Order: sequence, then structure tokens, then C-alpha cells
Amino acid sequence: MQICNRLHFNIARLNLLFIFCLTSTFMGFSQEKAVPNKSDLIKHINDSIRNSRDTVKTVTKKVKPNQIDAKITYSAQDSIVLLGNGTGFLHGQSDIKYKNINLKADFVRVKMDSSIVFAHGKTDSVGKKIGEPVFAEGSTEYSSKELTYNLKTKKGFIRQAVTKQGEGYIVSDKTKKVDNDILCITDGKYTTCDNHEHPDFYMDLTRGKVKTGKYVVSGPAYLVVEDVPLPIAIPFGFFPFTDKYSSGIVMPTFRDEQTRGFGLMGGGYYFAISDYADLEVKGDIYTKGTWAFYANSKYIKRYKYSGSFNFSYREDVTGEKELPNYSKMPSMSIVWSHSQDAKANPYFNFSTSVNFSTSGYNRNNIDNYYRPEINSQSTKSSSISFTKRFPESPFNISGSMNAAQSTRDSMLDLSLPNISVSMSRIYPFKRKNAAGNERWYEKISMSYNGTFANSIRTKENKLLTSSFSKDWKNGMKHSIPISATFNVLKYINVSPSFNYNERWYLQSVNQSWDETNQRVKTDTVSGFNRVYDFNMGVSASTKVYGMYTPLPFFNKLTGNKIVAIRHVMTPTVGFSYAPDFGAATWGYYGSYIIPANAAVQHDQVVQYSHYMNSLYGAPGTGKSGNISFSLTNNLEMKVLKSEKDTTTTSKFKVISLIDNFSVSGSYNMAADSMQWSMLNVGLRIKAGKSQSLSLSGMFDPYMYAPNSTNTAGIRVNKLRWEHGKLPRFMGTGTSYSYTLNNETFKKKDKKKKEDSTKSNNTDANLTPTTDLKNQTKTDAEKDKKALAKDSEGYQKVTIPWSININYSVTYANSTWNPKKTEYNMALTHNLSFSGNISLTNNWKLSANTTYDFPNHQFTYTNVNIIRNLHCWTMTASVVPFGPYKSYNFKIGVNASMLQDLKYDKQSGYGNTPITWY
Repeated sequence: MQICNRLHFNIARLNLLFIFCLTSTFMGFSQEKAVPNKSDLIKHINDSIRNSRDTVKTVTKKVKPNQIDAKITYSAQDSIVLLGNGTGFLHGQSDIKYKNINLKADFVRVKMDSSIVFAHGKTDSVGKKIGEPVFAEGSTEYSSKELTYNLKTKKGFIRQAVTKQGEGYIVSDKTKKVDNDILCITDGKYTTCDNHEHPDFYMDLTRGKVKTGKYVVSGPAYLVVEDVPLPIAIPFGFFPFTDKYSSGIVMPTFRDEQTRGFGLMGGGYYFAISDYADLEVKGDIYTKGTWAFYANSKYIKRYKYSGSFNFSYREDVTGEKELPNYSKMPSMSIVWSHSQDAKANPYFNFSTSVNFSTSGYNRNNIDNYYRPEINSQSTKSSSISFTKRFPESPFNISGSMNAAQSTRDSMLDLSLPNISVSMSRIYPFKRKNAAGNERWYEKISMSYNGTFANSIRTKENKLLTSSFSKDWKNGMKHSIPISATFNVLKYINVSPSFNYNERWYLQSVNQSWDETNQRVKTDTVSGFNRVYDFNMGVSASTKVYGMYTPLPFFNKLTGNKIVAIRHVMTPTVGFSYAPDFGAATWGYYGSYIIPANAAVQHDQVVQYSHYMNSLYGAPGTGKSGNISFSLTNNLEMKVLKSEKDTTTTSKFKVISLIDNFSVSGSYNMAADSMQWSMLNVGLRIKAGKSQSLSLSGMFDPYMYAPNSTNTAGIRVNKLRWEHGKLPRFMGTGTSYSYTLNNETFKKKDKKKKEDSTKSNNTDANLTPTTDLKNQTKTDAEKDKKALAKDSEGYQKVTIPWSININYSVTYANSTWNPKKTEYNMALTHNLSFSGNISLTNNWKLSANTTYDFPNHQFTYTNVNIIRNLHCWTMTASVVPFGPYKSYNFKIGVNASMLQDLKYDKQSGYGNTPITWY
């Protein structure tokens, strides 16, 4: 029973002696209502005396310096006892509030004259401690076993205090609280484990000083894990923490590496520039001379843009000076990512994705030794791009910078800058104020695209010394496509087209044969060159529909469910023409003669392009008159829907038999040989609502003949059907993946259960609505109980798991068969598995592997194990076999404050044996 006392005194109506007695007893205490201030009370007393007829003139009382001078709000669940000597006792879930101080405990004793509060918990009937003091001052909170505190001086003594500081907890046996939120502790513990009674680990602090919200400074300290002291000690410790965004020192980590020596890694400084940007500067240094510098920054502007920038420069030194194994390798890396919010500017966009590094950066970086996925990267690409659109205009402009690196041979393909101006499709002859039917010429449309580019392909170390005029390729290209679509004979769509391309170059080449040196001599000629070409064509397409009704006999076998089968064919025929731009009249090609010699009996005429080294090349040689054709098929079946299917109200359902089956090819009338192209065939079949099977392949109409060494075949101008053979199948390939998890089999069980429920509801006669609701509720409760326990009454254990299976197959040419004068066909297929399983809430296991069937071996295989150890995490990664055979083991504290408190064991890959225990 909670006792609620409300005291209110009218001093003007009481006797003076009675006033002084009650003042000494109750001053400073009120519940939900404040007692008047001491000085105001004396003033009120003096005024009352003056107005009284008593002979006493003046009464004064000296105010004690430690006396309470503000309102105290208090409550207790069990009882409140106030004694005449100025002592108060609160029993049972007591709550005291004084200024910014709040105290909760099961027992509180207050000395009102000295403003001293004493609190502790109690022991319940089973011997468990309850109601232990929880003391809060401002935003700082302490929990303890026993507390003595002076409300006036804000000093106190605390036994078994627990306070959270940053990511960790301070647990101390004896704590003295002094001014300015400073705690002096002895026999303390600093841990990030939230189990205060028995933490998984802690730093045992013999003595220390805590500035709440700022730092912890300790004397000698040592590490204790699972109550076992370890021989790891520090002479002093400094643990800074703050809940504010601020700058600070980044502590380095120690490493011992065989080829580089002892080193400190990752030390530096973090700059909190603003709420929108930061900068982290770190470095590495080793005793044998290796050093590195890192600068990382992130930035963001809400509703505008965001990004990150990382720069690294390192100089790796291995071995000893003046020894054969000594090497010194500088390397650098730039990673920049920038993205713009789409709402910031709908007409302008700027984005970057830069991943540039020298070829030796990953190989020399020790942190990548144990990451095969990085070392296996053969190419890197970078791009910086912008796009500017002009409202109410068909024109837009874009620019980019692209770079591609090959880490194997350090080749670099750089294109800088790339500028493109394009015009969307317009209809130049369309009337602004159209009246009547659309004229044929109003359907003519055109667009424009102009690009300027400057590129180079060279080695990384030769980029800065390259010549702009000789090594760089540059030019500008204009493309103007013109097309239209007309309807002929109501069902045929005819589309004529004309394409014009023009290139601008600033140099060309001339070649001749140097008889003296027996080599080709190349001269570069500077000057403006205009190179153009064009082609024209026309195509026609239509759709042919066919409906088939199954024969009565066949339909009866299928249960009379097939209504009709529809076949849709889309034939397309086209013709295109382009002149021979290799002719001398165009001036794009030249020739030189290699005189006959001992090896060659006749003179050789070699044709070359004046723009062979130019960016956009030259128009192709040879006249082209292609007739192209394609046929696309779609086959669907309309059937009666099952009575159990209630997804739609229709009685019919359409099933796709062949989603797409296409055949295409071309015939070049202007060519003197090899006029037929490859026949391309594609097939796509829907295997379900979300699964489909796609196959594509080619058929070669020409025969093969052996080369001069009879080790390979070459195509010859002999059609296979002229020799009684069908076009040769060149191969195909596809892949299929499927995922299994906990929900896979639950869906099947749920479907069976729903079907059974529907069947029961159909047979049952449940007329009253209340009975149906009650039955549904009862069934739901039964299902819930059934899921909670198995048939034997034990609680079911749910283990989340997932397995992804991927099968890929390729059937294509393999080796040359001299007997058949054809290539042998070979089947290449592999099966990949990846999965994960959570044995418990703390154990997680994942693995992936691929089996190569032709080679009968597993390729890259990786197994990962993660164990959550409450406030620690253990990870292990193993590559059990192969060229990247290795292992990596790490156990460390989760809190970022103690990220250096870890054990890390790694192996090299490929040559380090793995011992299994």
C-alpha cells in the first residue's frame, strides 16, 4: 500500500514554537508539493511576529550550509517514516527526485540537516537481491549495491557501481564521486559485455579515474577472460569515449611479417570536418623500409549528392639491401564513387565509379595476400560521366572518361575525353497543324549522334611519356539515321531506312615497301581528313495466326480439357545495300607491291587503309547486297481451368508451349564467295511462373577442309546441302539455378493443407457464421500448438538454411578430327553449390564450391564459420585445396573501442599445409 502524504502549513495561524519544531523535521521534504524555501520561511515568520500581539520582537535561526534548498519529490510503495531528529526512511520501491538528481532503491535513508542520502537494496524470500540503487544525475546513470550521497555537495561513496561509458561499462568495487562528474575507482573493471555480474572478459583496473562521457584513465591493468587472468598487462590505460561526432587519434595495430619486418599499421588521425564530410588519414610503417599512406573521405549533401574518395600510396620493400631478393616497388590506388540524387536536377546528372590502381598494388599489398577474390581480378574499369538535357529541345550532351586496366600485363586503355551530342528522333516533315489523314512523307523520321573521343592503349609506365600526336588516337564521328514505317496491303509493315556516317581525322598514313631493308615503311601525314560512308535498306514484316482444334480422339485422352492451340508466326524479310568503299575512287585505301623473291615467286599486292590507326577506322571493303530473313514462332494452348483454381473468374487458362522459337540468317548477293551467313536459332520455353529455359545456337552451311598441317579446319566455299548434308550444328549453352530453403517444403505442406481444408469445407454443412468463426479460431490455435511441438511433445527446433544449386552446360566445337574433316563436339558442364546454415542463433556456417565434370575435380572451394560469443565474434575461413589453399582465423571483441583486442592467425596460400585436428 502506497502512502501519499501531502503537507501544507499555514504559518500565520500556528504558534511560533510549533513552527520551529515542524520546520526542523519536515523542511526539505514534500511529496508532489514543494515546501517553502528556508529564507522565505523565516521572512514569513518575522512578518507574523510583527503582526502578533506577543511581546517577542525578533527570532533568528542560522542556516546550515549543507541543508536542502530545493523541492524534493518522493514516493515509496511500502511506507515512509519521518522522525523528529530530521531523518526520513523510505521502504519499498522508493523514488526521490531533487533538481536533476533521481534516486531509485528499495531502501532510502535521508539526513535532512546534512543532506546525506543512503540507499541499498533488499533480499527477497528466495535470497535474491532486489531494488538495488539506481542513481541518475543529468544524463549519467549509475547502478550499485550501496550508495551514500550528499545532495548539496554532490559528492558520495558508491559500492559496486556500474555505469555505461561509450560502448563499455565501468564496474568498480569502491567508487568515490567528486566534483565535475569525476569518479575515482579502485578494483574496477572495464568491459563491453552487458553481463555486469560475470562479464565474458574485462580489463582489471587496479585504480583509475573516470570523467563521465569523456574518458577513463587507469593505472596498471591486465586482461581477464572467463574469470581467468591472462599474462597480458599494460602499465597504464587511456580509454576515450564520446557520444558526439568528433575528431580523434586512430590507434595503429602491430604486425610481424617475415619479408617486411615488424610494423605498425593503420595509425593516423580522424578529422570530423562537418556533419556532411569527414577525412581519415592513416599510414603503415615497417622496420625494413615499407611504408604506406591512406586518405579516406566520405561526403553527403541531402537531396543533392553523396560519395566517397579513397587514395592510397605505398612503397613495398622486401628483403635486405645488397641481396638478390631485395626489391622496392611503389604503387598507388584511387577509388572514387559519386552519385547524384535524381531529384536534385532532372536535366543534369554527374556520376563517377573510379577503381584505378597500378598493376602491382594488389600483389604487393599484404592485406590482400589472404583474399584470393581480389588477386584473381584480371581487369579493372573506371568511368566518370555527365549528362546534360535541354528541356523542350531534342538535343542533349554527355561526356565521359573511361579507363580499363589489365593487371596481368599492366596494359591500360584510356579514353579521355569522350563528348557526345545527340538529337532524339524527330519528324521534320510533319505538319504543325495537321488536317485530314497523315501523309506518307510525315512518317519519315531522323535523328543525329555526334561523338568526339581521344584514346590510347599503352603500358602503365609509358603513359606519361607518350606522344599526343603519335600515340593517341582521336577523331569525331557523325551518324544520321533516317527511317520510316508504312503499311502496305493492310497487313504488311514496310520500313525503309538510310544511314549516313562521317568521320573526321587529323592524320592519315601512307605505306610503301622498303626494298633495302625488306620491310614496310609507314609515313604519318598530318591534315584534316573527311571519311564518310552510307548504306540503305528496306524490310517487311507481318504476323500470321493459326488456330488448331485437337482431334476428338486425342482430346478425349487428355480429359477434354484442351480447347484450342494457337500458333503465331512473324516472318521478316529485308534487303540492304552498301557500295564498295575499298575502291580507288573513294580514296580510303591504298596499296603497295612486295616484289617476288626466293620464297614468293609472284609479286604480292597488299591493300591497306589510310586510316588503319584511326579511332573509328575506315568504311569496309567489298560491295554488300544482303538479303536477310527471320521467322519467329509462338505456340500457346488454351485449356479448361481446374475447379480448385480460383485465381480468376475465367473458365479458361492459357499455357505457353513455346514462348519463342526463331530462325534467322542472310545471303550476300554481292559477295563472290561464302555468300551465306550462319543460321542463328533461338528457343525459349517457360518452365513455370518464374522459370524459363533459353537455348541459342548456330548452324554452319559450309563445309570444312584441313589446313596445311592437318591440325585444324578452315571453312571452304562448299555448301553442305549440295553434298547431301544438313547445316552443321555449332553448339549451344545454358545455365539453370534453383534455391532450396526452409520455406520450400513449407509451401508444399501448406498447399496440401489448403486443398484438404477446401475439400472438407465443401462436404461439411457449416451454416451458422459464428460456428465458422469459432472453428477458424480453434483451428488456428491448434495449428499454432502443432507448430510449437512435434508429435512426441517436444518443442520443434527451427534451423534456417539455404542451398543454391547452379548447373551450366556448353556443347560446342572441341578438337579437329582429320578423319571426318570436321571438329569434334564436346560437352562442358559444371555444377556449383553455395549455401548457409544457422545451427543455432550463434553458429553460422556457409560454403561454396564448383565441380568441373570434364576435369573431374572441384574448383575454388571456400568454407566460412562464424561463432557469436556474446560480446566477441570468432570467424574462420578455409580454402581446403587448390592453388589458393589457405586458412584465416580471427577472434575479437565486437566493440569498435576495443577492436585491437583480437587474435588473428593467417596463412599464405598455395604452399602452406593445413593440419586438420
